[in-house]
Amino acid sequence: MALENETFAPDFELANQFGERVRLSDFHGKKAVAIVFFPLAFSGTCQGELCALQENIGLFRDKRVELLGVSVDSKHTLRAWADDQGFDFSLLADFWPHGQLAKEYGVFLEDKGFANRATFIIDSEGIIQASFITAPGEARDIQAYKDALETLDLVVA
Repeated sequence: MALENETFAPDFELANQFGERVRLSDFHGKKAVAIVFFPLAFSGTCQGELCALQENIGLFRDKRVELLGVSVDSKHTLRAWADDQGFDFSLLADFWPHGQLAKEYGVFLEDKGFANRATFIIDSEGIIQASFITAPGEARDIQAYKDALETLDLVVA
């Protein structure tokens, strides 16, 4: 079962596509974070989704939200994919232990060996303010991100 809104997000430390270590707690008190779990790099639906995020990166930056994509791929695969697609945000390797972060967030699909398409919007204090998950094979709509990011405005207001 996926983590619920208004709960603390588990901290983590994963390598991004450049091998840099990224920790959720590094953003506490500084900015909100959008964690976007996706099944696999170089797959059609995932590519469409992440390209849409890149095209709409201003939605996140305007609200001072760090966008972090997460999959079970290795950092090397994620680097090749990010370079190929021109992604200008971090892709984190939940490679080993295999899918551990996705398991902690309750979105790992054991029978498939990868994460479901799930998004968590976490405020600067580390609390999940919004989340959404689509059915397997179903892409997330950019409007769902816009709606989820609006919850941050309500928290700050």
